[in-house]
Amino acid sequence: MLRFHNTVFGPIHSRRLGSSLGINLLPENGKLCNFDCIYCECGWNRDGQGDRHLPSSDGVASCLKAKLCECVSDGVHIDSITFSGHGEPTLNPDFPEIIDRTLELRDRFYPQAKVSVLTNATTVCRPEIFNALRKVDNPIMKIDASSADGIATVNRPSGHYDLNEIMAGLEKFDGNFILQTMFLKSPSFDTSSPGNLSGWMDIVRKLRPREIMVYTLDRETPEKDLTKFTVDRMAEFVRPLTEEGFQIQIRG
Repeated sequence: MLRFHNTVFGPIHSRRLGSSLGINLLPENGKLCNFDCIYCECGWNRDGQGDRHLPSSDGVASCLKAKLCECVSDGVHIDSITFSGHGEPTLNPDFPEIIDRTLELRDRFYPQAKVSVLTNATTVCRPEIFNALRKVDNPIMKIDASSADGIATVNRPSGHYDLNEIMAGLEKFDGNFILQTMFLKSPSFDTSSPGNLSGWMDIVRKLRPREIMVYTLDRETPEKDLTKFTVDRMAEFVRPLTEEGFQIQIRG
């Protein structure tokens, strides 16, 4: 399974974000997430429990500054400074401060680069997380299913998860966020089934995000027997939204 053995890594080519300099706010040799998605490229949560060390705000800033200096010296292009890594980045207790310091360093070294956060949106109702996400260029929020059963099957959240609460939190962004959705088929869930697809499209229409990222499987997954969709098929699935004027990025 995918592992990032440095707090700051890359830049790597991202299907959705271009030349992406990654920041991992979770353990370098473990995994920490309140989801346990069946498609997660970092594997099951149970397989990443050996390391529980979280980088501090000072540690992240030091690593990021050194990497940005190196990239400037080497003439490396960066499209996005992206928070992803081994789990849910907003679970790091220093997340709000880290965002502020990252924005300062971005403005100093790569003012043209975007700051992006890939999050499962479970913490958007916490004021300090909401305020931090409002500051970044690309708050990228995950909703993979429109029902409690679908979320339990695909994302396997731990603890409390209420889609209505998450949507209420996302509505406060007034559409200034990116919605990210994995399209896949498993023996117990199919994104493209009429009920699942129409329910998801209703969520899109209610939240009206400025952009939607639809993507499918690309790497090894912890659960087997998962099927990816082609770009053409996904384009057909979301055609009603495209015709309604939604901006949709589709990646296979």
